[in-house]
Amino acid sequence: MRCVMPIINPRRPASYGDPVLINNVISKVYNVDCNYRQDVTLFWLVMLYNALELQFKLDDRTAHSSLDLFKKDTGVIYRILGLDPSHVQQNPERFRDWAVVFGDGQITGGRHYWEVTVEKSSEFRLGVALVAMSRDDCVGTNSSSWVFGYVQRKWFAMTTNQRVPVTLVGKPDRVGILLDYEAGLISLVDIPKAKVIHSMRAMFRGPLCPAFGLWDGELLTHSGLGEPEGLK
Repeated sequence: MRCVMPIINPRRPASYGDPVLINNVISKVYNVDCNYRQDVTLFWLVMLYNALELQFKLDDRTAHSSLDLFKKDTGVIYRILGLDPSHVQQNPERFRDWAVVFGDGQITGGRHYWEVTVEKSSEFRLGVALVAMSRDDCVGTNSSSWVFGYVQRKWFAMTTNQRVPVTLVGKPDRVGILLDYEAGLISLVDIPKAKVIHSMRAMFRGPLCPAFGLWDGELLTHSGLGEPEGLK
C-alpha cells in the first residue's frame, strides 16, 4: 500500500490538518514519538535532515585490525598481515573476526546515494547494516546487513547468508549505492549508464550505516553526492 503524506502548510497554525493522522505518520515513518501540536518543528527538521545528501567517513573505531584507513578516513586498504590485535584499541564497536568497517553516518530515513572506487581488489562487499549489528558477524551473513559482493569475478547480492547472483555487470572501477529507507530498497548502480543494476528489498528497523568488507586491495568512498541525473 502506498503511503501518502498529509499536506502540511508551515504558514498555517499548528492545528491545521488532522493531528491524529499526522502523529501516526510521523511516528511510523520516522520512528519518533511526537505530539503534532507540540512537535511540528521536529517534523520539519526531520524532513529536512532526510532530504540532505548523506556525508560520512569511515569509522576507525569499527575497523578490523587488518584494515587501515587513509585519505582523511574516506578510504580503506587491506593489509595481509594487519596489525597485532594487542596494538589496536579495543572497544565494543570494533570488528574482531572479519575485515569489515562501517561508515560513521547514521541513516534513519530518506533516500541517499554514495559511490565507491575499487582499486586492485578482487574480493569486497558494499552496502548497509544496522548500526547495532553484532561485531562477531560479517556483513551479509545475518538479517542486520544487506550488501553487494564481488569475488571470483562475479557479483552477488547477499543478506542472511543467502547469495543471489547479479549478472550483466563486470568489474567497474567505480559503483554507486542507492538507499531508499522508507521504500526498503538498496540498489547497486552502474554509474556510466546511470542505471540500477540490481535491488534488494528489506524492512529496515533501526538506524543504518554504510558498511564495507575488504579482503584485498583498496576502497575509496565518495559521499555527499546527489543521485545521477536520469537514474533508472
